[in-house]
Amino acid sequence: MADMSAAIAHIIAGEIAAKPAQVTAAVGLLDEGATVPFIARYRKEVTGGLDDTQLRTLEERLGYLRELEARRASVTQSIDSQGKLTDELAAKLRAASTKAELEDLYLPFKPKRRTKAEIARERGLGPLADAILADRAKEPSALAQSYLKDEVPDVKTALDGARDILVEMFAENADLVGRLRGHLRANARIVAKLVAGKEEAGAKFRDYFDHWEKWANVPSHRALAMLRGRNEEILSLDIEVDWDDTSPVKPVERMIAASVNVGPAGGGPGDAFLRDVARWAWRVKLSLHLTIDLMTAMTEKAEEEAIRVFARNLKDLLLAAPAGSRNTIGLDPGIRTGVKVAVVDGTGKVLETSTIYPFQPRNDLAGASAELAHLIGKHKADLIAIGNGTASRETEKLAADVIARLTGPKPRTVVVSEAGASVYSASALAAAEMPDLDVSLRGAVSIARRLQDPLAELVKIEPKSIGVGQYQHDVDQGRLAKSLDAVVEDAVNAVGVDLNTASAPLLSRISGLGPSLADAIVTHRNTVGAFANRKELLKVARLGPRTYELCAGFLRITGGSEPLDASSVHPEAYGLAKKIISACGRDIRSLMGDSATLKGLNPATFVDERFGLPTVRDILSELEKPARDPRPEFKTATFMEGVNTLSDLKPGMLLEGTVTNVAAFGAFVDVGVHQDGLVHVSALADRFVKDPHEVVKAGDIVKVRVVEVDVQRKRIALSMRKDGGEARPAGGGGGRPQGAPAGRPQGNFAQKPNNDRRAPPPGKGGAGGGDAGGALAAALAEAMKRRGN
Repeated sequence: MADMSAAIAHIIAGEIAAKPAQVTAAVGLLDEGATVPFIARYRKEVTGGLDDTQLRTLEERLGYLRELEARRASVTQSIDSQGKLTDELAAKLRAASTKAELEDLYLPFKPKRRTKAEIARERGLGPLADAILADRAKEPSALAQSYLKDEVPDVKTALDGARDILVEMFAENADLVGRLRGHLRANARIVAKLVAGKEEAGAKFRDYFDHWEKWANVPSHRALAMLRGRNEEILSLDIEVDWDDTSPVKPVERMIAASVNVGPAGGGPGDAFLRDVARWAWRVKLSLHLTIDLMTAMTEKAEEEAIRVFARNLKDLLLAAPAGSRNTIGLDPGIRTGVKVAVVDGTGKVLETSTIYPFQPRNDLAGASAELAHLIGKHKADLIAIGNGTASRETEKLAADVIARLTGPKPRTVVVSEAGASVYSASALAAAEMPDLDVSLRGAVSIARRLQDPLAELVKIEPKSIGVGQYQHDVDQGRLAKSLDAVVEDAVNAVGVDLNTASAPLLSRISGLGPSLADAIVTHRNTVGAFANRKELLKVARLGPRTYELCAGFLRITGGSEPLDASSVHPEAYGLAKKIISACGRDIRSLMGDSATLKGLNPATFVDERFGLPTVRDILSELEKPARDPRPEFKTATFMEGVNTLSDLKPGMLLEGTVTNVAAFGAFVDVGVHQDGLVHVSALADRFVKDPHEVVKAGDIVKVRVVEVDVQRKRIALSMRKDGGEARPAGGGGGRPQGAPAGRPQGNFAQKPNNDRRAPPPGKGGAGGGDAGGALAAALAEAMKRRGN
């Protein structure tokens, strides 16, 4: 067990650029129930300073490698129980670094249904297969004469049985299968074709009606687009192997034959027979297995990248700048049903709601303007948050006209993404928070609150509904949910929450807590009153010392009996903090924020047996900037006047916009026309950009130039380059990513590869020449369906 743990620690250390001892220490803390945010923030001495990103990767890989070890033990025991575990095989099992390699080794020993090869062995044809392998100079048909009997009436039956045995031998040769898999990954290509008669229904997939590219080069967004087209029965997908090799014996067939020392030509009659068997083994057994393997690997790789992109976008959105505690009016735009209006105070409490009808069919512009002006004046609103759905720009113009006529202080209007607002409005949580409000008005409240504090409001919504993903409904939903939950947890704990005002959904994301304890804290707060200090958390039902240790540092109390409770200093380190304060000869309240005095201290003088330099430096930083918020300063984009719809855009226009989503192929930008435009990765900067996240993130305010507008396909190509180059890609990427904000379907000029038309066109059938095309396509579809795609 210790050897296994050491091996796992060594593997993970290499993957996260750490030392095995650091990994071992972090694993120990995780196994004890510590959370990633707690370890990253308060156990730096133990782990050597591993950050939350490293720890998340460590946690994920730890689960995989432990599953691998458990499977290794199970496989080894199974083979040993059959009396077939040799020293060589045991060494190979120990060396297998992936589940696929392990299963390749286990295949010959895995209990399975009665096969053709097994039937042939029962008929006594195993020695015939061995004889053909042993003596290539003899004619196999002559060797077969000795094995004829009732069950084997003729030479053909005998040779077919020997072939079946040899085919199974090839298919269960782990080394051969591994080499073939490597060959396919390096040389195969994926081919997408339109299903006959689906041109109109599948228009959004037209970039893939006749498309191919090397398997190894397929980016996640194109893979997911093609897979969706296949699942919607618009496209057929196939894997072609050695498509550019015109020799009569394909490389894969040569590799199989070579595993029994048979060359591509020449030799005796036995060699010719074995070459035919190798060809047969590829076509009926190995091509199907390995092609499905490749399709599955492509899907998993694409899903992993899509989940990573979604998680990174979600993190940026959650950590977007808060407007702060200001009276805010939320406007949820609508045409026929009216614009829903909600006024909230600086804490998010609902002060008043209304519905105005400035648009068709009522066209009550005067009444709507009067009501909005009345609410602004009555509640001294500082901000107006406008949802970015249908009629957003028209509602923004209405608000601007009203503000222009005001004589007193003028509120600032901000367009806010309303993705997920309708989901929240209809949720049980919204009903509990606002039982007296109509569902439609709850959306306006959410829009106002998410401007005040995006993090506090967005945690109430299922992450998948927030709308910053790429083909998010096409990926493994379990893995997606796990990844997004981790992002939300890290974001909430990075910021910290006010213990006396935070909602139960926000508290539930704090390290060590969950929905049950969060509800218990809110119930205690409502019954007993506000918490005077962090220690009072121990009075909450079912919240014990261990949970207190995990959560206390992330919960803030402003104006309580202990000034340090307003900081991120953990209660376990209060003694150290007070020692630092005492050394300054100052009162804690006067010292907090005194950067000059604190910077004059030598951190090393406060190190003791329990706390090292990382903790001392964190405490000094917190005293220097108490309760600091890691989120950026609040700012917004200013949309161009008169540009409200797609048809208002003209090539060459310079606009300001907000980045709403970042994908592998570029960034989507809201420029105020209800249709996000795409800045392709090649147009993000005047230099080569490999990853769009190097340049932008969700929520950034950017300057863009309109390159092209396709009104019919609702696509906008934008550029952020300053050199005047357009750098627009050639093709599309299969429609907007799922998860785009409702009412603002996003365009997608995702790049399509430059297929070399000099190469041979895709074949009609399956891998390696197309002999099993229909069966292969059906098997691929069935295998992928079983994965839940």
